[in-house]
Amino acid sequence: MKKINIIGLDIKSFVIIAVIIIACCALDVLPTGMVGAFLFLMIFGALLNEIGNVMPFVKTFLGGGAIVCIFGGAALIYWKLIPDSVADNCKVFMKDAGFLDFYISALITGSILGMNRKLLIKAAIRYLPCIIGSVAVALILVAIFGNIFGMSAGESIAYIGIPIMGGGMGAGAVPISKVFEGALGIPSETILSKLVPAVALGNAFAIVFGGLLNRLGNVYPKLSGNGRLVMSDDDSLKEEKKDLKADGIESYGIGVVISTAFFALGSLISALIAKAGLEIHTYAWMIISVAIVKCLGIIPEKYEDNTALWYNFVSKNWTAALMLGIGMAYTDMGQIIEAFTPMYVILVFIVVLGAVIGAALVGRLVGFYPIEAAITAGLCMANMGGTGDVAVLMAAKRMELMPFAQISSRLGGAFIILLASVLVPVFF
Repeated sequence: MKKINIIGLDIKSFVIIAVIIIACCALDVLPTGMVGAFLFLMIFGALLNEIGNVMPFVKTFLGGGAIVCIFGGAALIYWKLIPDSVADNCKVFMKDAGFLDFYISALITGSILGMNRKLLIKAAIRYLPCIIGSVAVALILVAIFGNIFGMSAGESIAYIGIPIMGGGMGAGAVPISKVFEGALGIPSETILSKLVPAVALGNAFAIVFGGLLNRLGNVYPKLSGNGRLVMSDDDSLKEEKKDLKADGIESYGIGVVISTAFFALGSLISALIAKAGLEIHTYAWMIISVAIVKCLGIIPEKYEDNTALWYNFVSKNWTAALMLGIGMAYTDMGQIIEAFTPMYVILVFIVVLGAVIGAALVGRLVGFYPIEAAITAGLCMANMGGTGDVAVLMAAKRMELMPFAQISSRLGGAFIILLASVLVPVFF
């Protein structure tokens, strides 16, 4: 027991802190705001993560700690196992207080600025065909199997295929429901109630597939780049394993400032473009701006390293907390349970499987490792946007693929919205 460490704490210290939190929850006196939410999410996120990582079947086939944190968090809310004040505080911390944005801005900025510039340029050119292949195979398969189960091709594509591949809720299902409302004259709330279970269940399958693909890569190493997307013998295109070290405490401060500044820049561009009538998510503009800056070599290497260092810190220390928060704030256990009819589950499974197959096949053709292509251009199109990206990459043990995952969720999600605008009038 003395050798067990959870989130860096020895087991005795961890238990003492956990007991304090439980006592506060029992008396409903856990501090509100960031203090209480952060403490709760970090301690119990770390605990659930450790449990998931030692459960034999779960750690091998279901993604380990990631899926336990997410569904554990959803269960806490669904069965009301914690006081409403604690649940509401954690939800506000994740959503209104912007912890998710803060986390993802660190991952996007740090992972892109920490990449090999030549690799970034070469991979980006080939990435769009992978997304198109993923979407095409997913929608074709769900249309075929939908017909087999007595559902029209249009319904299976519109209500199952498109929402799953649409980039999550806020940037996917919600705007897609508005597209449907304009085309069909049906209130968007009615349509959204049909889309949400598909998004939630598709996200769950994507996390499971992330763990399975990691397992497949271990069994068949030739299919996997172990976190590298591009297949190449060119040493200049291989990731540089830098030994990042802080020059001082201010190194982390620089990372915080740069990552949040790029998020602000993405928000600014998104707002300006929205005035011209084009709605594209902040994350998409953030990715584009960071990638352009990286490709042009505008930021000094020291600042790039500081931002990558901050990304490493955030990823190592806060990922489990974020997973628990995602489960509590973004995952509705009730909707997932209600969607579990055999036909619906099979069709959702078919969409996610099609996304994996399409991305892997096209990825191999354009020179990507099939498993990395399937994870990024496949699963990260089929999951629940930014929250799903973190969960899938954690389950697949490939967090370094976050830049490409975000391209799928944000730019790929925008592509699906445009596609829905074209397909809905055709099918209905």
